[in-house]
Amino acid sequence: MKLIIVESPTKAKTISKFLGKEFEVESSYGHVRDLPEKTLGVDIEHNFEPKYVIVPKAKKRVAELNAAAKKSTEVILATDEDREGEAIAWHLVQALGLEKPKSKTEKRKIERIVFHEITESAIKKALENPRGIDAKLVGAQQARRVLDRLVGYKLSPFLRKKVAKGLSAGRVQSVAVRLVTDREKEIQNFNPEEYWTITANLEKLKVPASAKASAGEQSSNFEAQLAKIGENKLEKFSIKNKEEADKIFSDLSGSDWRVLKIEKKETKRQPLAPFTTSTLQQTAWAWHGFGAKQTMVLAQQLYETGLITYMRTDSVNLSKDSIAAAYQKIKKDFGENYLPAAPRVYKTKSKTAQEAHEAIRPTSPEKNPETLKEKLDPRQHKLYDLIWRRFIASQMASAVFEATGVDVLAEKSGGNYTFRATGNTLKFDGFLKVYSQKLTEILLPALEEKEPLNLKKLLPAQHFTEPPPRYNEASLIKALEENGIGRPSTYAPTLATIQARNYVIKDEQKRLKPTEVGTLVNDILVEHFPEIVELKFTARMEENLDEIAEGKKEWQPVVKEFWVPFKENLDKKTMEISKEKIAVEKTELKCPECGKDLLIRMGRFGKFYACSGFPDCRYTAPLKKSSDGETAEREDFGPCPKCETGKIVRKRTRKGRFFWGCSTWPKCDYATWENPKKDE
Repeated sequence: MKLIIVESPTKAKTISKFLGKEFEVESSYGHVRDLPEKTLGVDIEHNFEPKYVIVPKAKKRVAELNAAAKKSTEVILATDEDREGEAIAWHLVQALGLEKPKSKTEKRKIERIVFHEITESAIKKALENPRGIDAKLVGAQQARRVLDRLVGYKLSPFLRKKVAKGLSAGRVQSVAVRLVTDREKEIQNFNPEEYWTITANLEKLKVPASAKASAGEQSSNFEAQLAKIGENKLEKFSIKNKEEADKIFSDLSGSDWRVLKIEKKETKRQPLAPFTTSTLQQTAWAWHGFGAKQTMVLAQQLYETGLITYMRTDSVNLSKDSIAAAYQKIKKDFGENYLPAAPRVYKTKSKTAQEAHEAIRPTSPEKNPETLKEKLDPRQHKLYDLIWRRFIASQMASAVFEATGVDVLAEKSGGNYTFRATGNTLKFDGFLKVYSQKLTEILLPALEEKEPLNLKKLLPAQHFTEPPPRYNEASLIKALEENGIGRPSTYAPTLATIQARNYVIKDEQKRLKPTEVGTLVNDILVEHFPEIVELKFTARMEENLDEIAEGKKEWQPVVKEFWVPFKENLDKKTMEISKEKIAVEKTELKCPECGKDLLIRMGRFGKFYACSGFPDCRYTAPLKKSSDGETAEREDFGPCPKCETGKIVRKRTRKGRFFWGCSTWPKCDYATWENPKKDE
């Protein structure tokens, strides 16, 4: 019997369908070993050797896999093809003792197989081409894990001691928080600039009866925007205020209007490349409002059931077989005119992308989304539909438009002004047949050069520049990718972590906003640990990890290069910085319990009032939330019904859930989940 081990039971079930009785397919249910939870687990004095332990929840599974391995003549490790999958395979070897001889006379055979899709042909091809475990990939994953543990385990206690309990820092998460915080500061410091535009509503003087019949009365009207004054081309801020706009408006009075020039040209719009992890997450958000974590869960389900290729990739490469399959599908469903002159080949812009990998695509283009509607839940179906359409469209002909530009001259003895009107019409939909995009067709009336026009109305308009928008999950992922921060496997967990830590929250439009705690932690890290949140430094560390995976570097020297200056600075800052300097504000208020001064302290969920007499007096009270979510003055909900001396105040559990309790706790233990003001 040959034992195949994968990560998930769904993946095991799918692979089992393709293999005979001589194979047994089992799941490890993810990682079986990791660094210990309550200790550092890294021997800094001995070349950063990790001290792995079997994950508590995996102990039973390891025993079961061990029993299965002992009965097998061969163990085949079929975990995912990326660094994480390679590390899981390596840990399985260690946890199950697979390198030890099966007996004194018999050595157990161990093989590693990888595949990009879970289809019968892919699995059988992988079994025909086994390899050993890639030590370089394992080294890269170990370096990432050790670096993250060193930062988290050493820097997080600093934040808890100097700021508030429950805080943490992370090598990638802290950079993500910085991006969100920097954007918020940019918005707050933004100064809007005024500018004006002038639009002319124009009309053909003579409209043929045939045009009226075919296109309606509106075909004679169109709008054009002021583009030139004399020979000077207008820029965005050329008209700065109302006075300047009024002068132009006055100058245009009594002008003669005519068509100066008409330009027509054919333009083509190319299809987008097939999905990578990043672009899938961004598009799933834009089309369906799926968060990054939700998208990856759904994609994992589609991958493990054999419907799409591996979902963690930064490559836009496609196999020749998949391109050929797309070609046949397009020809069959839409006709040859929807095929490009030659197969489309895409190249990634990312320097670190693994071109040997493939983009995310359906394993079988023949499986139209409609045919799977009954087999998938609605969210799975939406994501499969999106992946299928993006892939098919990537191999289709371009969309063709006719673009028209019309220059209109407003002329009188005092000078002349040139207005510009643009229009476009879709002549051939091409890939848009499958992958729709927002199109704005602007139809201009049939015009001729020198043709006189009638000015119906002149429309000056005031505008102000707007600050950059807050990030949403999609745009933050894009920013991380553009700055070389993180890799396909880290985007979704990073976004989940910074929200779970209450460093970032979502506003009403589901955009990301830093909390008070997130802003304070970021400011501390920027001032005292700049390398942790410096984009180029973090990007360079990602490049180091890639070089380890490629065999260009050893992982321990990379870790040491980071650790030595980091530890030196951490020790220095631990001595220099006091909690009172960064997380305590004085007030003129007095404690209602003991009469001592009330302070404003920073907690995991924001600022709160606390007695300066702590620990002798444990009085605390929350600060009221203003309309923008920032903390303001204290908020009470009336007297405590149990002790009648304390006030009812809103509090949070460690998991972030709100409840209401007595301000004199622990003297009075009154607490309730019900909001005292819910009926007001």
